[in-house]
Amino acid sequence: MELKQPYLLFLGDAADPLAAKVAQGITTWRPDSCLGQLRLPACNADVGLDDLTIEQAAQQGAKTLVIGVANRGGIISQDWISVLIDALEAGMDIAAGLHNRLNDIPQLVECAKRCNQELFDVRFPTQVYPVANGKKRTGKRILTVGTDCSVGKMYTSLAIEHELKQRGVAADFRATGQTGILITGAGVSADAVVSDFIAGAIETISPDNAAEYWDVIEGQGSLFHASFAGVTTGLIHGAQADALVLCHEPTREHMRGLPDYKLPDLSLCIQRNLETASLTNPNVKFVGVSINTSAMEEAQALAYMAQVEIDLGLPVVDPFRQGIGRVVDRLLEC
Repeated sequence: MELKQPYLLFLGDAADPLAAKVAQGITTWRPDSCLGQLRLPACNADVGLDDLTIEQAAQQGAKTLVIGVANRGGIISQDWISVLIDALEAGMDIAAGLHNRLNDIPQLVECAKRCNQELFDVRFPTQVYPVANGKKRTGKRILTVGTDCSVGKMYTSLAIEHELKQRGVAADFRATGQTGILITGAGVSADAVVSDFIAGAIETISPDNAAEYWDVIEGQGSLFHASFAGVTTGLIHGAQADALVLCHEPTREHMRGLPDYKLPDLSLCIQRNLETASLTNPNVKFVGVSINTSAMEEAQALAYMAQVEIDLGLPVVDPFRQGIGRVVDRLLEC
């Protein structure tokens, strides 16, 4: 799945900035891919791009209108349909990562066919993936793993890719979720792949490469999350990672959505992930820990990270507060 760039980001009638987090992620990590934003009158979000009409965006060369907003329930609102049709008729594809499909809306399907444009439902893979073979692949790979869901694996992965490129190291982010795909324009939504083929899908998006080339693979879920450990396991095996980074949010009282499950001990989490990853790469190692300290005061956050670094013997950073440089320093020693 590859999306044509540049993008017009559709913020629709977003109730607040959080509802436009997909658009904000694209703006933050791929600003050169964004021509502008399109907001409806009721929109309460702004990602800082020029406000453009469909006509203006088309004149400036927009290739894809990306739905960068998630409303309640994650559905494509009927209030958006006329705007989406206008975009198709202006020569743009449409991409979305919501729960219902663009391709299930007859008006959009008919218009896309008539205008020779494409509808991309990035949450739902269209490619047929093979069963994984576990064969050693050339190139290098780093994978982010987590103590829980939504602890910063995508942000950390994108920060690592950015830092590597800033240092002149060949690297690419490999998206495994719908938001990452919309940010980068390519990838596979691992949680929508039939379980037998998850590892094969990750092998497909991270194939043989040059010896010093780093694929930065976005992690999903957690080995300790009763709901999603299966997705995580397949992704770890398919990644065949040379290096791992542990992502953690320390203020949670339990696993996300599972009040009966406490967060795992960090040392145990490292051990279990190494055991799982060693099936396809016996030489895998951890190179750092990424802590999401957004719910902590700075002094508290710094003290916590310093203690974790002593306990684990690994570089520990908050990539938003401090950058990811110290983890990349360790990575490049691999």
